Amino acid sequence: MAEKKHGIDQALIRDLANILNETDLTEIEVEQDDLRIRVSRAGTPQYVQAPIAAPALSAAPAAAPAAAAAPADARNNKNAVTAPMVGTAYLSPAPGARAFVEVGASVKEGQTILIIEAMKTMNQIPAPRSGKVTEILVSDASPVEYGEPLIVIE
Repeated sequence: MAEKKHGIDQALIRDLANILNETDLTEIEVEQDDLRIRVSRAGTPQYVQAPIAAPALSAAPAAAPAAAAAPADARNNKNAVTAPMVGTAYLSPAPGARAFVEVGASVKEGQTILIIEAMKTMNQIPAPRSGKVTEILVSDASPVEYGEPLIVIE
């Protein structure tokens, strides 16, 4: 796959629609590089190919107290690593294990900084850049929304 496709990946959309049917979800969204696809039972599939910025956070849901407690500047911080999916964030690889990162730790690009469980799949979230962890904005085993800031790497 040396070439980049310039069209809608219909097989991917069909796969996402099948996941909706199998799991009784009402909506699913995936993002990779500059491509974001959302499939919803209530609407039509959406295809966006453009630089993706984290969506503005309006009101934090009651189910995510860690996000509600995060300072407003951390939510809009350009160095914040945001959730690429909806799920449950875990700060360590197993219950009782040492956290992947701590405030003050140096991380390298690609290093796992946390895990998001989505549809019973553990998704390792890599650091998008090297730097120092200055804030951890979520607590262990807390629900996260797409685009929610998770960790700030300066």
